[in-house]
Amino acid sequence: MRKGLDENIIRYISAVKKEPDWMLKFRLDSFKNFKKHKMPNFGPDLSFIDFSSYTYFSRELKNAKTKWSDVPNKIKNVFNKIGIPEAEQKFLSGVTAQYGSEAIYNNLMNDLKKKGVIFLSTDQAVQQYPELVKKYIGKVVSNNDNKFAALNGAVWSGGVFIYIPKGIHIDKPLQSYFRINDNKFGQFERTLIIVDEGASVHYLEGCSAPIFSNDSLHAGVVEIFVLKNAKCRYSTVQNWSTNVINLVTKRAVVNENGKMEWIDGNIGSAINMKYPACILKEKKAVGFCVSVAIAAEKQQLQDAGARMIHLAPDTHSTILSKSIASNGGVANYRGTVRHSRIALNSSSHVECDTLLLDERSESSTIPKNEIFNNQSYIEHEAFVSKISEEKLFYLMSRGIDKKKAIQLIIVGFIAPFSNELPLEYAVEFNRLIKTYF
Repeated sequence: MRKGLDENIIRYISAVKKEPDWMLKFRLDSFKNFKKHKMPNFGPDLSFIDFSSYTYFSRELKNAKTKWSDVPNKIKNVFNKIGIPEAEQKFLSGVTAQYGSEAIYNNLMNDLKKKGVIFLSTDQAVQQYPELVKKYIGKVVSNNDNKFAALNGAVWSGGVFIYIPKGIHIDKPLQSYFRINDNKFGQFERTLIIVDEGASVHYLEGCSAPIFSNDSLHAGVVEIFVLKNAKCRYSTVQNWSTNVINLVTKRAVVNENGKMEWIDGNIGSAINMKYPACILKEKKAVGFCVSVAIAAEKQQLQDAGARMIHLAPDTHSTILSKSIASNGGVANYRGTVRHSRIALNSSSHVECDTLLLDERSESSTIPKNEIFNNQSYIEHEAFVSKISEEKLFYLMSRGIDKKKAIQLIIVGFIAPFSNELPLEYAVEFNRLIKTYF
């Protein structure tokens, strides 16, 4: 497909996918909003992005396969290297794999299908459950929210659609894996998760891309609906190459006594802007976010954090942010906590800790805390430090060389994040972290 973006390309994407008229209208309205919106007025300078230089859609397979043996070898080899089939067999309830624009593999355990669980690519959901998709898409992240959400609305492809029926609890995680595998390519998956009353789910997401000579653009959108007494945990470990510009909008709305947990790992990418958000809409809703951001050489900026918007009484939120900057990297925390006028007896706790490994690296904490009533409170603390010479000396005095001692200190520093991952993922994550230092 040719590079660049215009209405003809949007109509082509919709036609190839055989979408209903309402989805084409959603795309075209999004494109109008994209042209209208300016670049964000905060964070890194994005004026260098040339939207006409990207390819916005590619198709490797006409339909996602349900058997791993049916996936073409050249794609299969990529995912075999990261253990997708093995992971599925051992401890996952279902897997979706996306290569470029569209899902190439999708599988869900039969017992979950019998319980009414839906786990498909969003493209498949538009075809099989159009009314359900139409009811929820764009309701948490509208196609007029910001420039990159509007871009996603215009050209979205792939992503994951999950519906968990009332009262259903899934013991093993569902997982997806997203791979950018082309030069100067744009990936714009759209993920939509609905956790019905009294249900619960843990969703795992992994992302990666090889290094190309030119940058790639990733602008995903995630919308999550946590209904009354429901719980959703969304865990991400992104390991983009240092030529990916990662600009993602992730947001959840949480109803009465519901709980949303974001476990957000950010490694790699040239520029990363990501702020998972919880809109605590009804009383006793809870939002939780623990994140880690690694900014190393060739990573221009990690601008990450979280947003907690309290719109009802007795709501509670927690943000734990861990950042590491080395070799001249920049790791910033940017977050918003807002307690509305009616969010009485609500509370928020924010911790931002940064570890600087050299004199060239930088970090800033940029919080925005707002309270519009006098019966709730926000706690915020920020701490920037270097590697403790005492800890380093102690470890080295026990026969551990300096490099391994530094790695051990770093693994301990990010433990609040890795401890929230399933054991197998925590081990792999810590191993991955060690390759950076």
